[in-house]
Amino acid sequence: MKKTILIVDDEQDIVELLEYNLKKEGYKTLVAYTGSEAIELANSKPDLILLDIMIPNINGWEVLKSLKKNKSTSEIPVIFLTAKGSEIDEVLGLELGADDYIVKPISIPKLFARINTVFRKKEIHTDTKTQKITVGKIEIIPDSYKVKIEDEEVYFPNKEFKILLYLAMNQGKVINRETLLNAVWGNDVYVVDRTVDVHIRKIREKLGKYADYIETIKSVGYRLKEV
Repeated sequence: MKKTILIVDDEQDIVELLEYNLKKEGYKTLVAYTGSEAIELANSKPDLILLDIMIPNINGWEVLKSLKKNKSTSEIPVIFLTAKGSEIDEVLGLELGADDYIVKPISIPKLFARINTVFRKKEIHTDTKTQKITVGKIEIIPDSYKVKIEDEEVYFPNKEFKILLYLAMNQGKVINRETLLNAVWGNDVYVVDRTVDVHIRKIREKLGKYADYIETIKSVGYRLKEV
């Protein structure tokens, strides 16, 4: 099913640019030119909102606050897409609950990379909110960040846990290093491929006799075996 993205911006040329490229990538779009329109259209539950800050009648800061206060819209991911490029503005946006903050002028490839990262993170959060994942003798409990091996709890630091969880959610699939880096560290943090390898080694140490559950796919990445 196609995902729907709500574009909130009062600049017609920006709206047209975004609509054209989003539709080209297979997304459905909704458009709001004012803050009040954005709040109204958000009730239709779009999958993501691209939100400008300097928009008429209700600015982007207030729109985001309103969305986060409303239970029916509080979980919709929001990416600020704005000309306000100061670090203070970016920090404020993220503290208010935005999932990302992109400064205009827009780089379309960068925008799509950020959108994909936000959707991946939301899928992890949604799909694992209440369930546990079992892989052979390994049990992963996302809500409490716990891992049990043969019913005995083993401590995994945050990043190691997230890597193991991501592999488990994609059991049987080959996941390249770049995908793991973006899913666990995000696009804005500079880490090298070797970082993933080090964390995988530590995960294998903790898995003990089940270390071979994680397969290395040479020159590509890793796969958690279906067991």
